[in-house]
Amino acid sequence: MVRTLAYDCDVLVIGGGIVGLSTAYALTRSAPGTRVTVLEKEPGPARHQTGRNSGVIHSGIYYRPDSLKARYAVRGGAEMIKFCAEYGIAHEVTGKLIVATERDELPRLHALVQRGRENGIPVRELGPAQITEYEPEVRGLAAIQVGTTGICDYGAVAEQLADASGADVRYGAEVVRIDRRPALGVAVRTADGSVVRGKVLVNCAGLQCDQVAMLAGDDPGMRIVPFRGEYFDLARPEMVRGLVYPVPDPAFPFLGVHLTRGIGGGVHVGPNAVPALAREGYGWGVVRPRELAGTLGWPGAWRMAGRHWRYGAGELRRSFSKGAFTSAVRRLLPAVSSDDLVPVAAGVRAQAVLRDGSLVDDFLIREGVRAVHVLNAPSPAATASLPIGRAVARRVLALL
Repeated sequence: MVRTLAYDCDVLVIGGGIVGLSTAYALTRSAPGTRVTVLEKEPGPARHQTGRNSGVIHSGIYYRPDSLKARYAVRGGAEMIKFCAEYGIAHEVTGKLIVATERDELPRLHALVQRGRENGIPVRELGPAQITEYEPEVRGLAAIQVGTTGICDYGAVAEQLADASGADVRYGAEVVRIDRRPALGVAVRTADGSVVRGKVLVNCAGLQCDQVAMLAGDDPGMRIVPFRGEYFDLARPEMVRGLVYPVPDPAFPFLGVHLTRGIGGGVHVGPNAVPALAREGYGWGVVRPRELAGTLGWPGAWRMAGRHWRYGAGELRRSFSKGAFTSAVRRLLPAVSSDDLVPVAAGVRAQAVLRDGSLVDDFLIREGVRAVHVLNAPSPAATASLPIGRAVARRVLALL
């Protein structure tokens, strides 16, 4: 019975960001002849998290040893540099500084040195005079220099993955219904009425991944709570040579306001992390009541807010006050003024939150019947996208 069905593909991937396209690439590389269809609701690839980040190839220094984030970021960073070189995609290995500006940050900086060594990442400890050798305008009490960090054009990477995979990538294909039959496979209906049938479903829908999981009939056990990151460009980019980060708060997955010289030579400043009022809420004026109600109806959102409201209040203040944002930047770059910061496009982070209010701090991949769901893949997922794609592909091929 199953062999007589007309399948449009073997594997049906929902989501044309870098993780979905990397999965398609890994599938066709690992099992040549596997028919893969990718459905993306936008008119092109990488329109959300992939195309709206700061373009950093992360070293993996921040992440708990033996976590997926640590393993995949370290491996993925090296692979991403090789991939960009192979296909002629703009990239550069710049290194970066992580700078302590207050005495109470020094123990956390030293802990990062140890974590870097445990993750196999070369780090160099710097004093104040050595900081100014790397970054003449940056001031700090101490810093570490991480040589394996880089930058690239992730939008171009996503386009190349789509081309090199040989998958049937369909843009403007928003999924509205999923019919899954354990003995048969999955059938997906898109907004234009088309139906696509496959043997296994892969959910790489990013900001919509929990909704897609529920459409498929699986309880994801989490909800995406969207956090908007607001950025500025530095009007005097010559003030910063490379990448400069503060010492992050270990309680949060956000890395704080940092300075990133991009592939085009400009310097990105940011982001903060404020609740978005829609899954794709790139400004305060973007409000989708149904999506907002879904966030507010999740018990974990309230528990998270109750636990971390002081941190959130500071982020909101920096969102509404350019002066407060400038003050945060001045901790690293004292010479910067409010006039030096020019607003640019924001991004939204798809952060998975559990029912108890915990922020999921590692990549989260779960399986259902004839389905694999990628349920938490924010930064450093772009860096780690090639290993993530292979990990998902292995699970899919086992189901096939």
